[in-house]
Amino acid sequence: MRATIAELTTKLRTVPLRRPWGADVPFNHVIACWVTLSDGRRGTGFTWTPQVGAQAVQAMLEHDVRPALLGLPAHPEVVWDLLWRRLREAGPGGVTTVALAGVDLALWDLHCGPYDLAGAVGRRRPEISVYGSGVNLHYPLEDLVAQAKRWVAAGYPAVKIKVGRPDLAEDVERVAAVREVIGPDRLLMIDANQRWDLHRARRALAALERFDLHWIEEPLPADDVPGHVALRRSTGVPVAVGENVYTTYGFRDLLAAGACDVVQPNVIRVGGITPFLRIAELARTYDVPVYPHLLPEISGQLALALPQPAMVEEVEDASFAALGVLAEPRPIAIREGALTAGEHRGLGLRWSASWFPPPGDDEPRELSSYQQ
Repeated sequence: MRATIAELTTKLRTVPLRRPWGADVPFNHVIACWVTLSDGRRGTGFTWTPQVGAQAVQAMLEHDVRPALLGLPAHPEVVWDLLWRRLREAGPGGVTTVALAGVDLALWDLHCGPYDLAGAVGRRRPEISVYGSGVNLHYPLEDLVAQAKRWVAAGYPAVKIKVGRPDLAEDVERVAAVREVIGPDRLLMIDANQRWDLHRARRALAALERFDLHWIEEPLPADDVPGHVALRRSTGVPVAVGENVYTTYGFRDLLAAGACDVVQPNVIRVGGITPFLRIAELARTYDVPVYPHLLPEISGQLALALPQPAMVEEVEDASFAALGVLAEPRPIAIREGALTAGEHRGLGLRWSASWFPPPGDDEPRELSSYQQ
C-alpha cells in the first residue's frame, strides 16, 4: 500500500536581515514546513514572505491546507492541483499560492528520492552563473559604489541595482557610477520595482539606455500587460517581469502578448516547484528565458535544470545561509560568481536547530525578539 500524507507541521520565524531592504523591510519571515507520511518518511520545505502576510499564510496552512492534505497521495503535482481547486476561492494568488509552496516543496523533497532537486528534474549543467543583487535604492551613492566593488571582487559576471529615485538625474548618476566600477564587460541590470508609469519608464530608459543595460526589471505595475507591450516596443532595453506574478495564467498572458524578454518566477510566490516547472515549459514555447527570482538555495538548483541558459540572483547577505537559518552541509555553494549544488538528496534543506527544531523536538529555550 502506498504511503499517504499523515501530518503537516509548520513553524514561523522572523529573521533579521544583515542589510535591511529599507526602513520598512528589516527582516524576512520564513515558515518551515514538514510533511510526514504514513510510513514515517518526512519531507522538509518552507514558504517565505519578506514583509507582510506571514501570519495569514501560516493560518491558511494550519486551518485550510492541513485538513485537506491529510490522506492524500504523496505526489506533488496531484496534491497541488487538488489543493489549488480548493484554495482559489480565497484568491487566485498571494496568500493562497505562498501557502501552497510550503507543502509543494516538502513533497518535492520526498519526491526526489535518492537524487537532488536538479537531478530529479533533469540536470542540464554542472554549474550556473550568479549575479550580484542589492536592495539598495536607499543606499547613499558611496555605499552603492562600495557594494559594486564587493561584487567585482567576488567575481560576479553581472550585477543588478535598484532605480526609481524621484529625480531621474539621480538614477543616471548612480547607474553611471556602477557601470564605471564594474567596467564594460560585466552585465548590468536595473530594477524599478514597479515604481514607474509608462511615461516615466520611457523617459528613464531613454536616459539610461546608453549604459548598455542587460534588462530593465519591473518597470511598470506587474499586472499591466498592455503597458509592458507598449514599453517593449519603444525601447531597445530588454524587459524582465514576473517576480510578482502568481499564476501560470499570468505568465501565459505576458508571454502571449509579447510583453517581456525575460520571465522571473519566484518559486514561493507562484506556489512551489510544481507550477515553477510548468511556467518554465510555457516560457520555452515562446523562446523566452527563465531567470529565477531570489531564494538561491532552491532557485539555484532549479536553474541547473532549466532548458535555456539562465543566471541566479544572490541578494547580498540575504540567502538563508547568510542569515544563519541553515545548518551544514548546505544545498548550494557560490564561488567566483558560479553556483553548484551540494552532495545531498531531495532539496537539501537542513534547518539550524536554534531556528527551526524539527517536529517532536523541544523548542529552543530562549528566542530572540526577532525569532518570536
